[in-house]
This record gives sequence, structure tokens and C-alpha cells, in this order.
Amino acid sequence: MTRPLAELTTMRVGGPPRRLVTATTEDELIEAVREADEAGEPLLVVGGGSNLLVSDEGFPGTVVLVRTTGIEVPHDSACGGVTATVAAGEVWDDVVAHAVEHGWSGIEALSGIPGATGATPVQNVGAYGQEVAQTISRVRVWDRAEARVRTMFATDLRFSYRHSVLKESMLGPDAPAGAVTPRYVVLSVTFSLRPTELSQPIGYAALASGLGVELGARVPLREAREAVLEQRRQRGMVLDAPDNDTWSCGSFFTNPILTREQMASLRDRAAARLGVEGPVPPEFPAEDGSFVKTSAAWLIDRAGFGKGYATRDGRPAGLSTKHTLALTNRGSARAGDVLALAREIRDGVEDAFGVRLVNEPVLVGLEL
Repeated sequence: MTRPLAELTTMRVGGPPRRLVTATTEDELIEAVREADEAGEPLLVVGGGSNLLVSDEGFPGTVVLVRTTGIEVPHDSACGGVTATVAAGEVWDDVVAHAVEHGWSGIEALSGIPGATGATPVQNVGAYGQEVAQTISRVRVWDRAEARVRTMFATDLRFSYRHSVLKESMLGPDAPAGAVTPRYVVLSVTFSLRPTELSQPIGYAALASGLGVELGARVPLREAREAVLEQRRQRGMVLDAPDNDTWSCGSFFTNPILTREQMASLRDRAAARLGVEGPVPPEFPAEDGSFVKTSAAWLIDRAGFGKGYATRDGRPAGLSTKHTLALTNRGSARAGDVLALAREIRDGVEDAFGVRLVNEPVLVGLEL
């Protein structure tokens, strides 16, 4: 029997696939994907497994484990900027550490995020005022629909909050619930970074406070990285095997993006629930001026799901004791336990505030 996906995901749940293939080179990765497609069998591509919630029954097809490596920088890449092409299987935090060590600025605030580099453009990974859309110049992919390698530039990727064309493009008609049919498989990602020992301007209040600087200040790259890692450790967002708070997919729900009318309704419902003198839901500008973003963590907490919350029926899944956005495996949880907790929180927030939260992890063989 193949290894269960619980061993390959940070949530540590999920049954075995029918077949498991490990790809250590780009050619092996393409061949494994092509072989599965030609056989007409389901395909799941796994990098770091940090954004997957997999069914207890496993996966009825081929899982390709991406373990490609390499960071290539042209010799003339220094004066105006650093162009670094990273293999999809490279561990993301190792890439950030490498950039900081070599004095390449632009991704330091993304320290400590688990997973592989190939996943970063798919959901436009971001944290602490940075996102990869700010530095990605192009992505090489295997296009399963056309059976060829393609290069997609930043404008082709249509980046937005936790989203890209890579995330929305599927094979064939609308996929059934629980299916995993992305059209593109990432082979490598090229970043345009700045050769400097200083960070990009600090754009997150808690990070600036931890560094003892004003918003917009720049600090040495090493200091920025360590401050980000400390912020993440405080929230249980740095992988640590003995700590069940880190047995998670990170933030399980994305921050809701609302119309101004929906935001006004949320404020009214919050005042009715919490009192006119009570806390008000935070608002942040969204990319489109007609929308605003609010905090999923705030909604979860004010709907009655505080840190460490566990399901009412005693399942071994619960919210992190450090951060309300992380749904965690407390040691023996199965996918059904995590899903039950996610549904309880999603429905509770909707009942309380009229806002329906959307999951960030990919659900494999599951429907929320």
C-alpha cells in the first residue's frame, strides 16, 4: 500500500492514493503528469502539502510528489535587479532564507510560510504586507490541455487576493465537488528581486511594532526575517512537530471581500450583536475601490469561536490556541473531524454576521 497522504500534508490527515510517484526532475514531473492524463486517471500534484485537506478515503488516482530542486541566477543578474528562477519543488522558506542570505530583497516578509515554491503563484501567497505577485515575473507550467510547456508572465497570471489564473483554470467543464483538475502544473517560478541588504518598506503594523520602527521603514533583511518568524511562531504558524497548533493548513479561511453595502450591513449586525459601543469589524481597502476587505479572524472570534475552540461533539480537531484562523489536528483527527469544525465555524459566522467564509485550502474528495 502507498503512503497515506496524512504523511505528506501539514494537517496530517488523508488516506492513501491509488498510486504515488515522486518526481525529482522537471522531465520526471512532466512525464508523470502526462502518463496519468493519457491513462485518463485522476491526478493530484503535491508539493509541501500545506494547503490540502484530503479525504480519509484517500485519492483514487495518481499523486505526483514534486521534489524538483534548483535556484538559477544569471551571472549578469545583479546591477538592476536579481532574476532568480526556482524549481517548483524547492521548499519555500529555504528560498526565502537563501534570498536573505544573498541580499535579495522582496520576499523576506514571506518567511516561515510552509510549502513548496510551485504553490506560491497559484494562490498568490502573501503575509505581513507582501505577496508573491509583487516579485513574480513569470512562471513556467505544463499545460495539460495542450500537452506542452508554456511560459506565463505576470500579466497572464491575473493575480488578486489569494488568487490567480492558475487557481481558477480547470480541465473540461465545471469539476464536481471534491475533484482536483487544475489545467496548469507549475514547473518553475522566476522572481525579480532587488539587490540590497535592506527590506522592502514594512507594511504591517504588528511587524513594525515588533521591530520597533514606523510603518514604511526599511530594516536589515535578517532582522525583517527574524521578526516575521517570531510573529508567525506567536501564532503557531511555523511548523513544529511537537506543537499541535502547527498541525494545520495555516489560515483556513480567507479574509472576506465585501461590497460597501455588505460592509454597512456587517457593521449593523455587529452593533446589534456586540452593542453600539462594542468593537467594530475592521476594514481594509481592497484592490477594487468599490470593495472592502474585513478580517475573518475577527468574525470567527466575535461569533463565539475563540482560540482553542473544539467541536461540540468532542472531535479531536480544534482552533489553534494561538490563532483563530488555524483549524488544527489535535493529534488523532481525521478529515471528517476537521471538516465538521470548518462547517460549524462557517455556519456560525454566517448566522451571526451574514458573511459566508470561504476556505483557502484545497479540499480533495471533500465538500464544505
